[in-house]
Amino acid sequence: MANHEEVVEGNWGIEPVPPRLRVLSGLETGLLWGNLGVSLLVIVAGAILVPALSLPSALVAIVIGCLIGNAMLAIAGMIGADARVPGMALMRAPLGQRGSFLPTGINVVQGIGWTTFELLVIATAASALSDELFGFEAKWLWTLVFGAVALALALLGPIGFVRRFIRRFAIWAVPLALLYLTWWALDGADLSAVWNADGEGGLSVWQGADVVVGITVSWIPYAADYTRFSTTRRGAFAGTGIGYLIPDTWLLALGAVLVLSRDLGDPAALPAAVVAGGFAAIVALFALLVTETDEAFANSYSAAISLQNAMPRAPQALLVVAVVAIATAGALVLDFTSYQSFLLLLGSVFVPLFAVLLADWLAHGFRYEPADVGRAERLRLGPIAAWVAGFAAYQWLSPTGPAWWVEQVQRLDPPTWSIGATLPSFAVSFVLALALAAATGRLTAPPARA
Repeated sequence: MANHEEVVEGNWGIEPVPPRLRVLSGLETGLLWGNLGVSLLVIVAGAILVPALSLPSALVAIVIGCLIGNAMLAIAGMIGADARVPGMALMRAPLGQRGSFLPTGINVVQGIGWTTFELLVIATAASALSDELFGFEAKWLWTLVFGAVALALALLGPIGFVRRFIRRFAIWAVPLALLYLTWWALDGADLSAVWNADGEGGLSVWQGADVVVGITVSWIPYAADYTRFSTTRRGAFAGTGIGYLIPDTWLLALGAVLVLSRDLGDPAALPAAVVAGGFAAIVALFALLVTETDEAFANSYSAAISLQNAMPRAPQALLVVAVVAIATAGALVLDFTSYQSFLLLLGSVFVPLFAVLLADWLAHGFRYEPADVGRAERLRLGPIAAWVAGFAAYQWLSPTGPAWWVEQVQRLDPPTWSIGATLPSFAVSFVLALALAAATGRLTAPPARA
């Protein structure tokens, strides 16, 4: 009975999670993030890197980007385990209660956008599967079906999701899908030619790493939504960082290989190509559909819990239904758009935001307490300015976003250094935020070791 109560109450609001609900072990946290890392969209991100880069250079960009991005994600998870509140409520500490509404709005848009993308991917794969098996596609029907599945999972909450879905279904589906897709990508390929092919240019290794970081740091605002239920900060750090790192690196590399070995860089073409491989391919694609639903759950749940930061009295279930309904409607009328620009735009927002969070956390003595969030100031303009400065630095070094925005930034004559924008923008926001903390006397010594 206690287990059932934990699952039900795991659909918690924005108040600090009580000790009785801090039940996710490091292994369970790792299983959660490992499943979230398995996605066709991650494969697509890897496909963006080639043929602009050679395969060896693309792999270097993937390793660099994954190490940087997953280190940020792991620390964000640990900070969430400290404060025991969701990600956007956590942003009250560095930005103030009202200041946290700005990233909240961006994060809600991100959550709905990613949910829409995921439902598009899932419906595309399911329609290819049903066309092969039953002779009809009915993409609209699969969009509605998996929208309903995402809704059901989001209503479970993180604890119920891990213990009712991942441990029962996804834990076998993930290895199956990964192993088959890897074999399928390499089968019959001229590996020597793929490895030795020259890059066509137009992208540096550091710019490629920015793409990789972009897909990882988009999870940073969500990290605390799940690690607030972790038993320990160490388990949250290791489970988040290692859990996401393994599939992240694997699928990004697989995406680059697929472009070179099978000329597959279009996300819409991948499911149909996989399902054409016979019965084993059909089983693998079905397994991938199971794992893909994880992302739709996470994005819709986190968008809803983010909305609660601005509307704490709104019922979480109602917000979840609203988010999934909007995303499902979007998936019915939209198609794949410029994925690379979307990733880089997210990176330009969330890399400096994390830098400000990290600086403030360090200034608090390497630990947040729930009171640091609950009694936060109304508005902290200094950290907000540091965040905006980092965003501006990112965009100046790597203009990205809608065409009209890029045109305006390019009028400022940005440099063509090809050094990437992730680390410089992080450094700008981090240094400014830490300097402001020192100037205002907010630095606190870290707690002494017992």
